[in-house]
Amino acid sequence: MIKIVRGAGAPELKSILSRGDVRFDQEEKAVRAVISRIRKEGDKALFAFTKRFDGVTLSPASLRIGKTEIRARAKKCDHALRKAIDAAIANIRQYHSRQEAPDFAFSPSRGVLLNQRTLPVDSAAIYVPGGFHPLFSTVLMTVIPAQVAGVRRIAIATPPRKGGLDPAMAYCFLKLNLTEIYRMGGAQAVAAFAIGTKSVPKVDKIVGPGNNYVSLAKKLLYGIIDIDMIAGPSEILVIADGSARPAFIARDLLSQSEHGSGSESSVLLTTDAKLAKAVQAEVASLIKNEPAKSSICRALSSYGLIMVLKNLDECVKVANRIAPEHIEIMTRNPRQVLKGVRNAGAAFLGSYTCEPVGDYFAGPSHVLPTNGTARFFSPLSVYHFLKRMSVMEYDRPALKHAGDKIIRMADKEGLSYHAEAVKIRVK
Repeated sequence: MIKIVRGAGAPELKSILSRGDVRFDQEEKAVRAVISRIRKEGDKALFAFTKRFDGVTLSPASLRIGKTEIRARAKKCDHALRKAIDAAIANIRQYHSRQEAPDFAFSPSRGVLLNQRTLPVDSAAIYVPGGFHPLFSTVLMTVIPAQVAGVRRIAIATPPRKGGLDPAMAYCFLKLNLTEIYRMGGAQAVAAFAIGTKSVPKVDKIVGPGNNYVSLAKKLLYGIIDIDMIAGPSEILVIADGSARPAFIARDLLSQSEHGSGSESSVLLTTDAKLAKAVQAEVASLIKNEPAKSSICRALSSYGLIMVLKNLDECVKVANRIAPEHIEIMTRNPRQVLKGVRNAGAAFLGSYTCEPVGDYFAGPSHVLPTNGTARFFSPLSVYHFLKRMSVMEYDRPALKHAGDKIIRMADKEGLSYHAEAVKIRVK
């Protein structure tokens, strides 16, 4: 049962705020071992781990998924689902096409030209979780921003499935003209992309969600490659007043706790005690046939909470402390409430903008910061695939004008050849 508490000082809030503090020492040790073996043994280690963890025997010839297989599996995708995917692709591309990062140039003084170049990374790998339900939507939400950014090489890693490539995922690959797709998953896939093997050329950046082992591998390999963020279990926080409908809120809370890890966070902040009780009763009714040890019940017990607070300002303050992945605002004036929200991955305004709208269709990427990292991380976007280059150009008079100042600063730091590099040019 999801708990109801009163006041922002309730001790139950601490478990929500500390959800990102869980240590994974044993998992990290295992991931370090995987990375070490990939570095030493390359393909041999990759195929051994795939056999061990996924139960699939691979070889250099079968590691990649070919065009013929993609086309054949895509044909099995339901026609109505194809139409939905096509519409989602259009929405996602339209949204991300507006994320411009223009170059600039200016001359602060005579003989000086300064500018900035914005360039896409040369290569990026996308990790697409397989699991029980292959997340084909993640293909759309990660690949399209990379394509809009202009990334030349986009590679995909998705765990092999004994039932074969999922038809919906195959259709996404086909529609987005993806050709470099690997049957590999887990920490070994991340390590292969970061380090490179004979069959898997290394990349510049790895993005996409995954389990703890995938996230830890990204964390440990950051610096060798760039990453998007360290993602944890999914989260939702709802701010609601008495105008909200309990049936809507209950289903939205459960939409995150059904992801399956048992660590998902589902929180309701409300000013209305009657609404709190009604939502609690609705959740209980919906999960009455769930076994007590199910992942949904574990998530609600550990990281599910309904808080009754004195006003909407207090709701916003608590929400900013939690910094959720998704925030839904179901109040009489949601836009006004949003003005105070500073820390959230994505916001959903009004009773009819439920979180699945963002997961699948609206346009912004559903790869979002979790575990309170919305305080400093941003949603995956075109900007994640761009890098910036500073460009400086001085002529001789301009350097002569600034030379004494540069020489003085270099001398103060004890870097004599820095100073000499200027002196020889302005003599």
